[in-house]
Amino acid sequence: MRQRCASKSNHAFRREPHTMARAKPITGLDSQAATGVNARIIARIRLEELYSWSQYVDNPYNVRELHNMRIAAKRLRYTFEVFEEVLPEASRAIVKELTHIQDELGALHDSDVMIALLRLCLGSQDSGAAYEEALLDTKKYESKKGFALPADLVTDLLEPGVAPTAEERYGLERMLLKQQQQREEQYSAFRQHWYELQARDFRREILSILDAY
Repeated sequence: MRQRCASKSNHAFRREPHTMARAKPITGLDSQAATGVNARIIARIRLEELYSWSQYVDNPYNVRELHNMRIAAKRLRYTFEVFEEVLPEASRAIVKELTHIQDELGALHDSDVMIALLRLCLGSQDSGAAYEEALLDTKKYESKKGFALPADLVTDLLEPGVAPTAEERYGLERMLLKQQQQREEQYSAFRQHWYELQARDFRREILSILDAY
C-alpha cells in the first residue's frame, strides 16, 4: 500500500515549458540569385549554428545544450534535403552523417527524459525543470519503442505526496541504474563519433561541398 510522502516537494512538479534554442536568423539572401546560391547561404548559417554547440560536447551533463545540438543537426540536414537538387551530389554523404548525429543525440535525449522521469517517480529533487513538461506528457514517450513505464503508473507515481511501494521503488531504482549505464554508453559513442568527424575536418568538408558548383 502506498503511503503519503512528505519529502516530495511541489517544486518538483512545477510545470515550466522547455523551449529549444531558436534557429539562427537567415540573412544575406538575394531574391535575384539562383536557388543554389541562396541554398548555400542557408546551409552555411545552419552549419555555424551546429558548431556553436560543439563547445558543450565534452561535458556529458550539458543535457539542454546537447539537445539543442541535435536540433541544429536536424535543421542542417533538412536544409540539405530540401535543396538536394541544387546542391552537389556529395551532399548526400553529409546528410547520412547528420542523420547519424541526430539519431545519436536523439537516443541520448530519450535517456535523459527517462532518467528524469524515474527520478521524479522516486521523489528526487534533481530531475531538472527543463524536462518536466516533457516528462508529464507521458503518452508521448509511452508510444516510443523501449519505453518501459505504463503511462497510468507514471501518472499515479507523479502525484504529489504519494510515495511508491517498496516493490515499486526497488524496480524503479534498478531501471534507473540500467538507464544511467545506457546513457553513459550512448554519450561515449556520440562523443567518439563526433571527434572522428572532427579528425577528418567535417566542417571544412561541408564548406568545400557548398563552395562547389
